[in-house]
Amino acid sequence: MQNKRVKDVMVPLSEYGVVDQNATLLEALGVFEEAMRRRDRSRQPFRAVLVLDENKKVVGKLGQLAFLKALEPKRNVLGDLSKLTRAGVSAEFINSMMDHYRFFQDDLENLCRRAIGLKVKDVMHPATECIDENAFLGEAITKIVAWQTLSILVTRGDDVVGLLRLSDLCQVVAEYMKTLSE
Repeated sequence: MQNKRVKDVMVPLSEYGVVDQNATLLEALGVFEEAMRRRDRSRQPFRAVLVLDENKKVVGKLGQLAFLKALEPKRNVLGDLSKLTRAGVSAEFINSMMDHYRFFQDDLENLCRRAIGLKVKDVMHPATECIDENAFLGEAITKIVAWQTLSILVTRGDDVVGLLRLSDLCQVVAEYMKTLSE
């Protein structure tokens, strides 16, 4: 494992679902489902689609959490609650805030109906974290833990060539640990 690099574990961009930033949430859902149908069954399932700009450059990710968050019309008030929890804000306070603003209180049908036409660019997570394809897995583990993220874009120069997912990284580490115990 000491010699394994990010490119040995990443999911290549060609295998991942990609969607234009101006696509609707419903269109992104179709791309996600298609990527799931054609994925390598020996790997963990996909949990996001990558978002491309007009120049076909990756500018973000639309993951399952962002997809659900998009259902809430007041989603911008929500902000990034994970930052609050990391800063020590209690779960009770966050729950109180959710109750106060009455998030997700509408009927599920109404929430879904409103979200169908939303543009991906309005609900995606902007692409900020990245790692070079030739980086060693130790560096990748450090970044995923430090950033507390489920995936990191993998680059070759200025181009995104894949996605390194926490699930794939954990699978590789677990397999390595098993071989060490034998």
